[in-house]
Amino acid sequence: MNWNLPNTLTWARIAAIPLIVLLFYMPYPWADPAAGLLFAAAGVTDSLDGYFARRWNQISRLGAFLDPVADKLVVATALVLLVSKDPRALIVLTAAVIIGREITISALREWMAEIGARRAVAVSQLGKYKTILQITGLSMMLYRRPLLGLLPTYWPGVILTEIAAAATLISMVVYLRAAWPELRR
Repeated sequence: MNWNLPNTLTWARIAAIPLIVLLFYMPYPWADPAAGLLFAAAGVTDSLDGYFARRWNQISRLGAFLDPVADKLVVATALVLLVSKDPRALIVLTAAVIIGREITISALREWMAEIGARRAVAVSQLGKYKTILQITGLSMMLYRRPLLGLLPTYWPGVILTEIAAAATLISMVVYLRAAWPELRR
């Protein structure tokens, strides 16, 4: 059955993308925090859909395909939005590293699946930590406003996203090393 709670959460994450974009460009003081909070909620659904799929034995081929696609779409959208408002080299380079890594690893996983070696590049614990850092950092960057009028969110978000970008590169090296025997053939 493809219409289940895990897949519904994944579809909701995809449906949130145009709303995040709309909120990001709205000229109201509440719009940036709303975009950041909606992005954070989408990030939470990334954990919940997999948890519910495993817990309730609702794993599906559609969900296995759609979940990583939804993750990459929502993260890439957030990075492009942020670069549109803050085109400094640090932000642009971070976006390029994260998006480039996601494309590279997606292609690697697809190729490894095609040759029957998908398990060699399964999601690692480092990849999960990278995702948490990325979602938290990007949420804070999208939020933009000081929390409770006092606590900065944008620059701490940049720092977390930079750490996520470093973890992104490290995890890419780990995946490429795991796939190297197959790549050499």
